[in-house]
Amino acid sequence: MDIAVWIVTGIIALIFGGAGVNKLVQSKGKILENPNMGWANDFSQSSIRLIGLAEVAGALGLVLPWALDVLPALTPIAGYALAALMVGAGIVHARRGEYKALPVVALLVAGALFVAIARSVAL
Repeated sequence: MDIAVWIVTGIIALIFGGAGVNKLVQSKGKILENPNMGWANDFSQSSIRLIGLAEVAGALGLVLPWALDVLPALTPIAGYALAALMVGAGIVHARRGEYKALPVVALLVAGALFVAIARSVAL
């Protein structure tokens, strides 16, 4: 089971880390060039960067505390926080009528919750 948790953790951390870094380093205009990122119209540049920072922090929080055995209780907290962030993303996409994004959002919520619950049980 631990191997499965680490695999899901790695995949989820890479997805959130990559997405977060993109939001941190790209301008809002550059982000909007991607047709799948229309939601960025509803947010300021600083809000987009804050979302990116939350994603990067969550990705690091999924991996580092458990891997280094330093405050491992932070790992499930990061998983729950990323799941909450993605529930918010799902709400934004639904309000905008971007229903094609919802399955991806649901998978990310499920992955983050899987890691959070698995690590909570293992504490």
